[in-house]
Amino acid sequence: MSAQALRQYLELLRNSGIQQLYRPQSEKAEILASLSRKYSSCTLCPLHNGRHHVVYGEGNPNARVMVIGEGPGEQEDLSGRPFVGAAGTLLDKMLIAINIKREEVYIANIVKCRPPGNRNPESSERLACLPYLMEQIEIIQPKFLLLMGLVAAQSLLGNSNTLGWHRTQTHLFRGIPTFVTYHPAALLRNPNWKKDAWIDLQAFQKVYEAGKGE
Repeated sequence: MSAQALRQYLELLRNSGIQQLYRPQSEKAEILASLSRKYSSCTLCPLHNGRHHVVYGEGNPNARVMVIGEGPGEQEDLSGRPFVGAAGTLLDKMLIAINIKREEVYIANIVKCRPPGNRNPESSERLACLPYLMEQIEIIQPKFLLLMGLVAAQSLLGNSNTLGWHRTQTHLFRGIPTFVTYHPAALLRNPNWKKDAWIDLQAFQKVYEAGKGE
């Protein structure tokens, strides 16, 4: 699917009225838990074949920051939790470095089931899962989005630009300031990128800290 078609699909989601469904702040945790159970048997795309768990997402339902990755890996699939194992440990360290605790954020992925061999999710698989993510964003209503990796950036922002292009600017997704950096798994494979990731995180922290009073 082309970037233009993906943008059109996201626009359709934006105009679908889904944002009117979930408003009560006190019920966010219950709503998210209910949806997690509801979608645990999802068969909308082939990724359900062979999975152990749907990795819906977890974290603070009133989070100011949503961290969005690509999709579950092996450990995530086995545990049913996002960003565990070595990548999860590094994510925790990245957040701590900018004075944010894991329990303060909400963590989700573009796709909820593990792609075979940890390959990039295909366009059809991303499109099948995107309504779930849009729903999560609308329920949580974060003040900031932090996207981990190229798949998350292209899928949510609806383009085919490079990771470098995404990293060098602040984006708006449905009016939410959105930042892009490397996926922790990529940093584990290429430690030389950590310096650039730190620059990204500092840029995010500056805007995040400035907006704390909002």
